[in-house]
Amino acid sequence: MNKNRMEAFSDGVLAVIITIMVLELKVPHNEDIRVLLDLWPVALSYILSFLYVGIYWNNHHHMLQAVRKVNGHILWSNLHLLFWLSLLPFCTGWVGENHFAKWPTVIYGFNLLCCALSYTYLQSCLIRYNDQDMLLAKAIGHDMKGKVSPVLYSLGIVAAWLDQPIIGMTLFIVVALMWLVPDKRVERMIAK
Repeated sequence: MNKNRMEAFSDGVLAVIITIMVLELKVPHNEDIRVLLDLWPVALSYILSFLYVGIYWNNHHHMLQAVRKVNGHILWSNLHLLFWLSLLPFCTGWVGENHFAKWPTVIYGFNLLCCALSYTYLQSCLIRYNDQDMLLAKAIGHDMKGKVSPVLYSLGIVAAWLDQPIIGMTLFIVVALMWLVPDKRVERMIAK
């Protein structure tokens, strides 16, 4: 099966996710600039989630450039990833509106962990279907960032659950910053 429809559908879903997130930002009904200070948790959660959606979009794009075909199982694996990503607007709103309280932060971290695990599963499905010796498998290699991220998400979830949600959010930010640096492995392999 051709991968183009999966890629186009994924791009559309990610665009809708970002749109929903930005619509959750409420405009203050006060002209005083200081009113924006009260919005810092909502703004921070939006910025972080926007970065995450951008990171997934970028990596999803690169991953699909390295494969030629998909099958039904891969389509469902992709939908699994999109399901978890589609929950980001809800989790983003909840954690921001509640100023990074314990349970919203735990659930936000759980959502991020599920996004990471479903992305890794999709990646492994693509590698398995497109041959172990293919471009994507070579480009990914040991994938240290992909292995460290779930560990940091889990530590962040535990920290939030232990009434340290700021530590949890800090770990989630660290993971985003780690992935914000563009991963050139797939680009280098395609260029060869």
